[in-house]
Amino acid sequence: MHTYLVTGGAGFIGSNFVHYMFDKYGDDIRIINVDALTYAGNLENLKGVEDKAGYTFIKADITDKEAIEKIFMNNPDIDRVVHFAAESHVDRSIRNPEVFVQTNVLGTAVMLNCAKAAWENSDGTFKEDHRFLHVSTDEVYGSLPDDDNAFFYETTPYDPHSPYSASKASSDMLVKAYMDTYKFPANITNCSNNYGPYQFPEKLIPLMINNALQGKKLPVYGDGKNVRDWLYVEDHCKAIDLVINKGRLFETYNIGGHNEKRNIEIVTIIIETLQDMLDDSDPRKANVTKDLITYVEDRKGHDRRYAIAPDKIKSELGWEPETMFAQGIRKTIAWYFDHEDWMKNVTSGDYQKYYDSMYSV
Repeated sequence: MHTYLVTGGAGFIGSNFVHYMFDKYGDDIRIINVDALTYAGNLENLKGVEDKAGYTFIKADITDKEAIEKIFMNNPDIDRVVHFAAESHVDRSIRNPEVFVQTNVLGTAVMLNCAKAAWENSDGTFKEDHRFLHVSTDEVYGSLPDDDNAFFYETTPYDPHSPYSASKASSDMLVKAYMDTYKFPANITNCSNNYGPYQFPEKLIPLMINNALQGKKLPVYGDGKNVRDWLYVEDHCKAIDLVINKGRLFETYNIGGHNEKRNIEIVTIIIETLQDMLDDSDPRKANVTKDLITYVEDRKGHDRRYAIAPDKIKSELGWEPETMFAQGIRKTIAWYFDHEDWMKNVTSGDYQKYYDSMYSV
């Protein structure tokens, strides 16, 4: 039985991963979920697993060395770390870069040091079959030209352009240094834009779904032609499970969705899909039109195009994305239809103030 320490497990991808792992392995695993419960961490995301015998939640900040050391000390059976916890919203990083350096860089250093101390043998080797997976982003690679033949590979040089991507690049480099210096048993994954259930509605897709259903403006940065590669979150969870259990140690794996689309395409697809899925008797349907689209001042340092080539993970581990965007967006919208209370809860209070300051149109 493996015991997973999952950081950031109350966030979007982390909570989906916790659900996926229990759905797949049931009582054959144990998961310790560590989350500071900042604005994007929501325990409502974990309904359905809270009462499982193999699940434990601990509220702690990954920058708190004493708290993380205590978790490893009290749980010597931890043999897997899946490190999701990070500040991840580019707009927030532009406004407050120090928080991103603190969480993403210092927090990763604390996690590495605590895992290393817990797993290291007296001769400098590490306990057998112990693994640390650092979950990162394709944004560390910078921006691609508008060329259908250009992709990010694991060998692509890092060229981050925002405080967020710079902080993630720095944390990646720390993990690489620990693998090289100590032969620390780790892997890195760099994934494309995720979407799906439980995503905090400051991100493009849930923001557009929520605004459209309320007849609010749909703010689109610049000319809307920035390209992103979209990955359905459950496909990402499957890839993480494969890498941490079957990936070659010390390797980086890029995880992409083969779903490249311009931002304005995404917004248009959401409008059209909502119009198709909403019942004719639903009064919201009349409000969901392309007239809601409003172009706003472009984000500073806005990367033009991201696109991942997941060739390595496919050839080594047999993984490839299963959910194409047309299917995934319908599943995502259906989830939000079924969880309107969740959306109401996370879009109130401080989040609304933040939304008004960032996207007032």
